[in-house]
Formats: sequence, structure tokens, C-alpha cells
Amino acid sequence: MAGTLSSYTHSLSRSQVDSLRRILEQSGFIFKDKPHALFAASGEKLHVTVYEKGPKVVLQGKGTEDFVRFTLEPEVLGAAELGYEEELNPEMFEPHFGIDESGKGDFFGPLVIAGAYTDRESARILLDEGVMDSKKISDPKIRKLADLIRQTPGLDHEVIMIGPKKYNELYSKIGNLNKLLAWGHATAIENLCMKRPDCKRALSDQFANPSRLNSALGKSGREIHLQQRTKAESDIAVAAASILARDKFLWWMEQASEKYGQPIPKGASKAVRETAAKLVEKHGKGILFNIAKTHFKTALEWL
Repeated sequence: MAGTLSSYTHSLSRSQVDSLRRILEQSGFIFKDKPHALFAASGEKLHVTVYEKGPKVVLQGKGTEDFVRFTLEPEVLGAAELGYEEELNPEMFEPHFGIDESGKGDFFGPLVIAGAYTDRESARILLDEGVMDSKKISDPKIRKLADLIRQTPGLDHEVIMIGPKKYNELYSKIGNLNKLLAWGHATAIENLCMKRPDCKRALSDQFANPSRLNSALGKSGREIHLQQRTKAESDIAVAAASILARDKFLWWMEQASEKYGQPIPKGASKAVRETAAKLVEKHGKGILFNIAKTHFKTALEWL
């Protein structure tokens, strides 16, 4: 491998979860509670978290690669996968576009759609650097990986940010989030086609009826093979796109927090509603059209 792996994610069966826990206990790992996790444990140069959803294990730290090769694969997974990605998933190393978005479930902030073109060489670089679905990566690391992705030789990318004001205008006309997503995904694909006219395939997460995205594509996009599937973020190009989209979303949130003099929270939690109330009290309800997605239930109290 080109570098030392510092993060790794893999789905587990329930019996594999139990096996992993026993191994960590026997190896002297220190266990701690963590939200949405079955357990989390720390050892020398390695942090292990097994999340309820999946379930899946996330490894982080300088000891990741050795643990995967010499413990996780032989003793838990029962298969050697690390370093054999090209044999196990050759399609991921073929030239293609990956498309993903960020912000669609957040009351505050923009909707960001990003696309990335990868081939064999760039895919290998990204894998060796620990690129994975942005939902599994901490915000500080998102920023670092986004820089790495933008600097990767042979990798072209496209980022489309629809700020809240424009988002609300489009949503009032279109009236459907999936139609808006289809338009954004199609635009990202079209723009990538201009940069890489020789690319013949695009992959995105299946967020709606595939025909909706197909119909939104222009002339260039209709000439490539479009694939949609669930959990597309396991593909390296889609993972890269997810990180670029999240990075732009986080940038917008940081700028907004600075502009309005208070932290603007992500998601749609109680803290989000409390922040919205403070902003409305200070700036008037019109502020929500410029900073939030007004079709969310959170906005109904004021609009």
C-alpha cells in the first residue's frame, strides 16, 4: 500500500461483534460508552467503535492497518480483503463518476451536491488515505480529506451548493425534495461530462425512482451509463463526492455561525429549534428564508 491506513470501516454480523469484543477484552483495551454504539474501546495507537446501525466497526489510529491484517481479518472476518480491493471489486477501479449530497436532512444550511471522477490510480490513492463515506468521518478529518481529494492527480470534481435562499425558491417551484436532488445530481454529472467526456459511467445513491434522475439529465449525461444503488457510498468515487459535499456544507455553516455571532447547529434537533427561535427574535422571521430550509416542520412555528 502507498501509505499506512489510519481508518477503516467494515460491516459485522452479530457473532462477529461478539468475537471482536472478546478479542479486545483479552488484549486489554479500555472500554467506554459512546452514543449509537454497541461499544467503543481504545488501545495503543487504535480506537475501535462498533456502531448499532449495521452493525459496523470503525477503526481509527496508527495501529489500524496492523489490526486489520493480523487480527480483524484472520480472527473475526475470516477473509483477507485489505489490499485485494481490485480483485474483490474491480468495477470500483474503472473510470467513473460518483455523486453524493450533504445537507438534505439539516434544517439550517445549504443543500450541496458533489461529484468526483476516479480511475484506478486515483482510487488507490484515496483508499490508502482512508477515504470513506463522510457520515463515518469526524468533521475535522472531513476538511483534511477534502483537501487531499482536491489535490489527487487525475481526479476531477464538481461541487454545486444551493444556498438556503435559492433552495427555498426552487423548492417552492418544484415542491419535491427528490426532484430537486435529481436536478442537482444531473447538473453535477453534466458538468463532470464536460471535464471528462470519455467517462462512460456514473454512480449515485438511490434516493428516488431512477427514471427521475434519467429524465433530468441533459444530452451529455444521457450518453453515459447511470447506476443507482443503495449504500453507494461504499464506492470510492461516491465516498470522495460525499466528503467534498460535506466539506462545503461545513464551510457554509462556519461562515453563517461567524456572520450571526452564534453557533449554527447541524441536523434538526431541539438545539436547532432553540437557535431558530433566537435568530427569529433578533432578526425577524424573514431570516429563516436566508439561513434555513423553510419546508421543514421546524419552521412552521414562525412561517
